[in-house]
Amino acid sequence: MKSLRTFFFVISILSLHGLCYGEAENGIAPMVKTEQEALYSAIQGFVGNWWNGSDLYPDPCGWTPIQGVSCDLFDGFWYVTDLNIGPLHDNSLRCRQKVEFRPEMFELNHLKSLSFFNCFTSLHHPVTIPTYSWEKLASSLQSLEFRSNPRLNGKIPTIFSLLKKLQSLVLMENGLTGQIPPSIGNLANLKRLVLSGNRFTGQIPYSFGNLTELLILDLSRNSLSGYLPSTIGGLISLLKLDLSSNLMVGSIPREIANLKNLTLLDLRNNSFSGGLKIPLEKMDSLEELALSSNPIGGDLGKIEWRDMHKLVFLDLSNMDLTGEVPESMAEGMKQLRYLDLSNNNLSGNLSPKLETMPCVSALFVSGNNLTGELKFSDKFYEKLGRRFAAWKNPNLCFPMNYRKQVEFRLG
Repeated sequence: MKSLRTFFFVISILSLHGLCYGEAENGIAPMVKTEQEALYSAIQGFVGNWWNGSDLYPDPCGWTPIQGVSCDLFDGFWYVTDLNIGPLHDNSLRCRQKVEFRPEMFELNHLKSLSFFNCFTSLHHPVTIPTYSWEKLASSLQSLEFRSNPRLNGKIPTIFSLLKKLQSLVLMENGLTGQIPPSIGNLANLKRLVLSGNRFTGQIPYSFGNLTELLILDLSRNSLSGYLPSTIGGLISLLKLDLSSNLMVGSIPREIANLKNLTLLDLRNNSFSGGLKIPLEKMDSLEELALSSNPIGGDLGKIEWRDMHKLVFLDLSNMDLTGEVPESMAEGMKQLRYLDLSNNNLSGNLSPKLETMPCVSALFVSGNNLTGELKFSDKFYEKLGRRFAAWKNPNLCFPMNYRKQVEFRLG
């Protein structure tokens, strides 16, 4: 009896194996035909009609999948969930010179991630982002990226505001222009918003203060102007804020100190002014702070630097700062590795206590009005080498051992 049951079990397994094998052999793939046709047409719009998927077996999600395409099962059938166009890998889908967004792309209604990398590059065939049909992806799309596409021109489509499930919007290193649509502030689920390296103009929308789930905001290297809105203080989840290399003016709003979780604040290369009135010491999660190349002004000693225990990188160069270099920097910032105070109007003696910061490996104070004599140890000068500079302080005296080390290095 036992041997008979074993016989039927083996026969059943072989039958199932034959059924699966037969399905693959007969070309019956677990992908809905309309889904496969939409995918192939969308890909052909970017890479050319020569591509027909003939080397795929048994379908785009089978044993020989397309590089850059990922699928998932829904109700027993494969559907496309990730589509990445561009030379991310050696065998990735590479764009032809004359590309087109075909309407079939918007029929991939299980799509969660859509990415275009270095795809729109032809000088003779500039491309704009479609302003239609994005609402068809509203129920699924979570990540949308256009990276390193120099011939991707035009504005951000306002229809993007319908992508309510979007968690990541990256439009980086493209040729996009115009103002940032205020409707982007309605994407309440956004966790990452990166619009850096374009030619955006105008002000940062006040509506951005609604993005309370946002972790990363990078608007650097554009031509944004005007004031930084006080609503920026509403981004209570924010970890990284980079607005560097724009044309922004006015005072930095005090509300920015509400960003208690912020680890990086980079406002370099703007035209902010109004003095150091932000209670930076309340931002005790900061690890990197860069305010350089802004005519902010103010007394460096007004900040309680001893409370900023986590700072690793501090760049306050070229800011018209006054006052003395406070000893409290050495007392509190035990994690600091990089400190740049060059090209300001700082005065007084440079405290040898700065040497006691255990992690510091770069200290720049050139171009100020420091006085007295440098009293750091030989070991400190040897440790920092070229990463210590105090030149262009007319009334600052350099010890002979430091001069000899400099002469030896310049040798």
